[in-house]
Amino acid sequence: MRLTAATLKGNWATVLLPVNKDDSIDYKRLEDEIAYFVETKVDGIYANGTACELHNQTEDEFYKVQEILAAKCNPHHIPFQVGVSHPFPAVTLQRIKNTIALQPSAYQFILPDWVITNNNEQLSFIQNIAAAADGIPLVLYNPPHAKLVLTPEQLKTLCDEVPALIGVKLAGGDDNWYRQMQWSVERFSVFVPGHFLASGVSKGIASGAYSNVACLSPRGAQWWWQLMQTDIHSALEVEKRVLLFFNEYIIPFKNKGYSNPALDKLLAAAGKWSNIGTKLRWPYQWIDEKQVEPVAKIARKYLPEFFTN
Repeated sequence: MRLTAATLKGNWATVLLPVNKDDSIDYKRLEDEIAYFVETKVDGIYANGTACELHNQTEDEFYKVQEILAAKCNPHHIPFQVGVSHPFPAVTLQRIKNTIALQPSAYQFILPDWVITNNNEQLSFIQNIAAAADGIPLVLYNPPHAKLVLTPEQLKTLCDEVPALIGVKLAGGDDNWYRQMQWSVERFSVFVPGHFLASGVSKGIASGAYSNVACLSPRGAQWWWQLMQTDIHSALEVEKRVLLFFNEYIIPFKNKGYSNPALDKLLAAAGKWSNIGTKLRWPYQWIDEKQVEPVAKIARKYLPEFFTN
């Protein structure tokens, strides 16, 4: 089920990495997590984004995670993306070549990350991985913490030059940024942060989200996305409460120095839809399980629909 710019849309759930006390990956919990996503019928599932701790896996672990993802998604025709991001370009290429048989719906990748690439280097890199992907489309992962955050004009150039590049995951921007992204309508799939998704949809640019809101409630985030298709005004009212919850009860943890994966796992634990836990792999600090219940209660106060629909 290969995606296109037109079909890459909706509420995509991220695979979070269940970690044992000895820092090994708990693959049984991983299977259960993906099975829940499939049961919930989210629009898609992706592995090895930041929330999956892509920066803290061995190559053997990387391949095992992707094999489990494919085995769970393919029988149910659930679109899935394999994140092949790596700071070493040759490893990105090798990961693509070694996972072609899994037939992902798309590959998600970052630009080479240790030394910033110029325009010619970006184009060369993406053209080469497109050739390696052999018809499987590409999605650029370009978050705020990337060493090079591309402008709307740079994204347009890459879209024009590489037909296999069908979309991007990024932070979005202000009204001026959205105006500059008008070129993407019907040509390029733009995924914004989950908690700003209704705003992005209302501006006619956002196609979906690789959603932190789905970390809290995959089912609730799917309901919210569907609401955006029929009643954007009500969806924007929900977004106000989503942002209040995030700003008052999640961002304070970020301000204390916790990473985005730590926040995502806190959200999943508070959502109580899985037993992923809050633990991250060494050396990263995670949020104590004692913090889960207060956040869970507040989430249900601010966003009751996410837990009843």
